[in-house]
Amino acid sequence: MMEILKYSEINLQDTIKRSEQDVNKVLKTVSEILENVRVNKDNAVREYSEKFDGVLIENLKVSKDEIAQAYQTIDDELLTALKNAADNIERFHKKQIPKEWEMEVNPGITAGQIVRPINSVGCYIPGGRAAYPSSILMTVIPAKIAGVEKVVCVTPPQNDGKILDAILVAADIAGADGIYKVGGAQAIGALAYGTESVPRVEKIVGPGNIFVTAAKKLVYGQVDIEFPAGPSEVLILADETANPEFLATDILAQAEHDPNASCFLVTDSSDIASATNEFVKKLTDIAPRRQIIEESLSKSGKIIITETFDEAVHVTNEYAPEHLIISTKDDDETLSHIKNAGSIFLGSYSPVAAGDYGSGTNHVLPTGGGAKMYSGLSTEAFIKKPTVQRLTREGLRELSKTSLPIAEYEGFFAHANSFKTRLRD
Repeated sequence: MMEILKYSEINLQDTIKRSEQDVNKVLKTVSEILENVRVNKDNAVREYSEKFDGVLIENLKVSKDEIAQAYQTIDDELLTALKNAADNIERFHKKQIPKEWEMEVNPGITAGQIVRPINSVGCYIPGGRAAYPSSILMTVIPAKIAGVEKVVCVTPPQNDGKILDAILVAADIAGADGIYKVGGAQAIGALAYGTESVPRVEKIVGPGNIFVTAAKKLVYGQVDIEFPAGPSEVLILADETANPEFLATDILAQAEHDPNASCFLVTDSSDIASATNEFVKKLTDIAPRRQIIEESLSKSGKIIITETFDEAVHVTNEYAPEHLIISTKDDDETLSHIKNAGSIFLGSYSPVAAGDYGSGTNHVLPTGGGAKMYSGLSTEAFIKKPTVQRLTREGLRELSKTSLPIAEYEGFFAHANSFKTRLRD
């Protein structure tokens, strides 16, 4: 089922390549969509919804009545689960609020940092293969905790022109200020430029398909985005003490996301490698999403067997996985050697699904090696941290000994004069 490779026989960089979304092939199409939305606003959005989603949407914004009706029809067990997940996510993300601070750099010179929220955020909630109420919780709640004044959601409508009850209820629980029936590149354009119905925002977050990814890249600069997102991925770092059946369930859990999902097991134990692969085969045969799992694992399902555990750690850091499971005899010791990962799950009883739905951590994470450069979505993603300084005349005089030579060397004489004028007797 999964390809088993020996570390000593592979080219690591070739082996750890993921399935990549080639956004270049859709840039022209997406650029045209964005320009049409920028100019024609709601009319363009409705045009593309009818073309791509097969439904004409008159009122793009979900009404209060639609949200109230969703509460009446949603399953009680799911409603309770969404509320519990929201509570955990809120508790975790409140801890991420940075502190304001001030220090005396030198006598007469104080400097510090203040914290201010972004004014408005748009959260893209994907549709298509599945519904993702959890993604609303993960994007809206941190933004509201950060103090963002306006947080809105966009998501593709169903064939009947409605949004699924769980999506509407999750948006309400999370505190969204509005939810709109629009998906795809046209939704990103609506958020970036604003339309008669959809407000313009300052930052867009949330994963989507290749058209959404391309659109976010094209509007970046006019608005901020969190990071480029690609197909989901997991790497499991295990030794001989791991439970192979547990490992197999995590591999299938990731593979069922998408045919392009990547699943890696890296271990120094050939016994764990073989046993896990056998469980993968067994569990795939009875999996409801078997076709997706088989396609995913045939493309990007690999088991790498190393000779030493240090080699396994090296592979992990080079891969920089979106999700990293550590299942070893001393998980904390192993963790101390990890440099690159989006979200880390320690021990036999910490599946990735825990982070997906309710442990409190965020599941919007960097993929494709982005964990070498980015952190996952957090409260801080919605916060700005302006710096502040205050100088006394004596502090300015002392600092002039440093600043004037540099300013004059660089040819910025007005810069230097802004010091000299203030220090003139």
